[in-house]
Amino acid sequence: MTRAAHILSVVQHLDGGGVEAALLRLAAGWVERGRRVTLVAGDVAGPLAAALSPGIEVVAIGDRRYHALARALPAIVAARAPDVVFCPGNHYTAVAAWLRLRLGRRAPPVAGKVSNTLTRGGPAYRAWLRLHPAFLDHVVAMTPGMADEAAATLGIAWSRLHVIANPSRTPAPAEAQGRSVVDPGLPLSREHTYLVGVGRLVPQKRWDRVIAALPQLGDVPLLILGEGPERAALTAQAAALEVADRIHLLGHVADPLPLIEGAAVLVLASDFEGVPGVLREALSVGTPVVATDSSVAVRELVTGPELGSVVPCGDAAALVAALNWWLTPGRARPRPILAAGDPVGDYLALFDSVVATSSSS
Repeated sequence: MTRAAHILSVVQHLDGGGVEAALLRLAAGWVERGRRVTLVAGDVAGPLAAALSPGIEVVAIGDRRYHALARALPAIVAARAPDVVFCPGNHYTAVAAWLRLRLGRRAPPVAGKVSNTLTRGGPAYRAWLRLHPAFLDHVVAMTPGMADEAAATLGIAWSRLHVIANPSRTPAPAEAQGRSVVDPGLPLSREHTYLVGVGRLVPQKRWDRVIAALPQLGDVPLLILGEGPERAALTAQAAALEVADRIHLLGHVADPLPLIEGAAVLVLASDFEGVPGVLREALSVGTPVVATDSSVAVRELVTGPELGSVVPCGDAAALVAALNWWLTPGRARPRPILAAGDPVGDYLALFDSVVATSSSS
């Protein structure tokens, strides 16, 4: 049987992004199931380096600039001869385009994942999206709604579209044994009395909206798990609003599930998202969510008011009202929703099918 014995993918760096974290979980699963996985990385330093499976073959080019990764990839692919190349998110599609342009028919099949909403941006961005079917042989969306969006914006045939969720983060064994999920190193009196947000400190995530809401939320603390270039600006904002003592910027946290489980509510205030994995993670441990309507997938995850609240992106009053509602003592918490399916196996089935089709053509 023809199969994708060798899978190659790319990362620019390992600074802690959701796209890269999901890729490392997938790659570890592919290795466990007997596939050879090569990861071409601009820079292998960063918080996610600890999540690299020892079975992954890493090709580090020693330059974290995006154009350096794109420039290096065609020669590496030509030399390594993988059966399929996996583009792990929107951010990397220009790298895939350059690969196809340089190698032409010598390029292996390329499958790409939609990791962010495709409806933002102006005419130039929309024109760029319409070029994607020329260099992506297959496209993976993480929910049916995202697949509909991809079909409309990319103009790609449904036969080349697939719906596969990201692999879920697995709770650590100690959590399953019922230990307290409040970190004793933080000034938190007890569980379910604080807000938590998870994501990089970048403009897209709009942590400024959450900080701006804090003066209207009593004395609740806010924990943000993530790192990025907005740290100084967010710290200054908190000081100006006199809430600095209630905000804890914890940087990258390898296992955020305990702090998510201990929170009263998880908040996501982004301008745009793909399928926010952090919402799935919160609901998997029974923590309600308050999220902006930043993606068609948000309402596919928050399917009822018992799970959380979805508010318009620019409505500060709605964000405050939703957070205060869930912070009210005695609110019922959602029943945990455990992830179903086998994303690792679903990707391998797709790759095997792609390689079989390519070999027979």
